[in-house]
Amino acid sequence: MQLSIIVPTYNEAPNIAELVRRIAAAVAQVRPAIEAEIVFVDDSTDATADVIRQVAASAPLPVRLVDRDVATGGLGGAVLEGFTAAEADACLVIDGDLQHPPEKIPELWQRFSRGDVDIVIGSRYAGGGTSSGLADRTRVLVSTVSTAVTRAMFPIRLKDVTDPMTGYFLIDRRTVDQALLKPRGFKILLEILARRPMRIAEVPFDFGDRHAGESKASVRQGVHFLTQLTALRFGKMSLFAVIGGLGAVANVAIVWALTQLGVGYIVAAIIAAEVTIIGNFLLQERFVFHDMRHTASGGWLRFAKSFSFNNAEALVRIPIIALMVESWHFSAVVATALTLVVAFFVRFVFHSLVVYAPRKAGAEPSRARRIVEELDAQATAPGEL
Repeated sequence: MQLSIIVPTYNEAPNIAELVRRIAAAVAQVRPAIEAEIVFVDDSTDATADVIRQVAASAPLPVRLVDRDVATGGLGGAVLEGFTAAEADACLVIDGDLQHPPEKIPELWQRFSRGDVDIVIGSRYAGGGTSSGLADRTRVLVSTVSTAVTRAMFPIRLKDVTDPMTGYFLIDRRTVDQALLKPRGFKILLEILARRPMRIAEVPFDFGDRHAGESKASVRQGVHFLTQLTALRFGKMSLFAVIGGLGAVANVAIVWALTQLGVGYIVAAIIAAEVTIIGNFLLQERFVFHDMRHTASGGWLRFAKSFSFNNAEALVRIPIIALMVESWHFSAVVATALTLVVAFFVRFVFHSLVVYAPRKAGAEPSRARRIVEELDAQATAPGEL
């Protein structure tokens, strides 16, 4: 097998037969002829898996199905599972909705087969490419802005990439260290490119209209993308800082609002602390430490550890606020903000090493060394150097 075509699918039943037909026709145009297969990785809740099995029975090239019981990592996780299941090292990723034209497969393959690049990207923004299949002006604007922001945040890794947001690319899977990847959703190409340098080429294509079914784009996907982008560029500590920063803003705002209503600054600080402690924990669970939850203690125990520690920290911090206000004549808002900066570092260390610590620690290396290594990993991974 020379080429494995990976198709991650989620409720794409109406598109499967046409997709396989067009892929088979495109592969037949490749010269010299190659052996190719299609690997569907399906997370659907509709009849997509059944349709794939039916189409596979009469398809002119091998069609295999990976029917996932648990949709780990979303579409990005499905692509990585496809890499693992593929028989060929050359893996072409294409969406299941036919907005990526299969007719471009021969051109992608010919560019890849020169052997001087690790990945060939189908680009909507390279010369001759278009994004006409985006549903409306809002999606066009969102796509354009997202692409510009992404390239600005990774100016070195993406200097040769006009469309880091595309899901249409051909890659040598041996260049992908899957242990480094932590897919959170659908922008798996960005995840791959941000982790390590690669030799890159682009082929323009016209992003077409969806053949059938409904778009999966949503506000939720947008949040996933922003989370992924922040974590990739700055690492886990900075994502923790972003959430901590939001909590700090909320904390200061609550203190300000309550003191304006005549509530004493100490009572106001206590109320603000409790509200933001709970809010921060929920956001950290979802966006920062989600990849560590399965090896850590249970959810309620994690909450108890986090809640108890943060309250203990608040018991220490609030008297310091009182000292700053009463003796050093800081305003309540400024005193709250300054102490929160110091508290951030203490909270990150505690959550990384205690709240989300694995249930069973290994016998070696020493605990002190594990702490140092874990702190280093949490503070620096991953990001662009």
